Amino acid sequence: MLSTQFEEIIQKRRSNRRYDPTVKVDDAVIERSLHRSILSPNSSNMQLWEFYWIKSEEEKKAFHQLCLGQSAAKDTAHLVVFVTRQDLWKQRAAWNLKLVQDSIEGEPTKMQKRGLEYYGKLIPLLYRNDIFGISTFIRWNICFWMGLRKPMMRFGGKADQRVMVHKSCALAAQTFMLSIAAEGFESCPMEGFDALRVKKHLNLPAGAEINMVISVGKGTEEGVWGPRFRVPYEEVVHVR
Repeated sequence: MLSTQFEEIIQKRRSNRRYDPTVKVDDAVIERSLHRSILSPNSSNMQLWEFYWIKSEEEKKAFHQLCLGQSAAKDTAHLVVFVTRQDLWKQRAAWNLKLVQDSIEGEPTKMQKRGLEYYGKLIPLLYRNDIFGISTFIRWNICFWMGLRKPMMRFGGKADQRVMVHKSCALAAQTFMLSIAAEGFESCPMEGFDALRVKKHLNLPAGAEINMVISVGKGTEEGVWGPRFRVPYEEVVHVR
């Protein structure tokens, strides 16, 4: 029912690297887009992300340098830093567990029992780490031996956890960019930044990681670097 409108948004969204500094983007546009980002799909509803909205002129100037002087970070109306927070897994698991517990009236249903088991036992097994690597060893052995008998998620060390939280955060970033396009403005996702200095500037803990920085503004014609080229459909889509 919304296919035509969505097609328009997809076709409109282009990475724009030069913004018109005379056009302001109302705060409400960013607020709506961030609310939509929070609704993005994410692994186990853990929502291991944070979004840092950069809108003061002083902060934007600082981030222009942190983004290595990119044109996409210059004259931008707003910047949003998408951050993964794998280190918050205990708090987010407890929050989800409480949601399940609060929904129980009398004897828990089968679905509620699964939720209690999932957030009380499985999530800690997936995310827990220790300095001796015992948790990783246990996960690896479970995946290996159980995987001999049946298909299962292969989930071992910290690298798997990092991939998972970054995938979820990237989904939120995509929702944000599509929302900005739907609002009539442009955006540009940036991977070119000094991650260590961005973390320090935002006063982030060691467990946080920068997923990407997205600039927002009224794009200009010269901000789009030519036509959009994509590898042919037949080369990337495989029907089995």
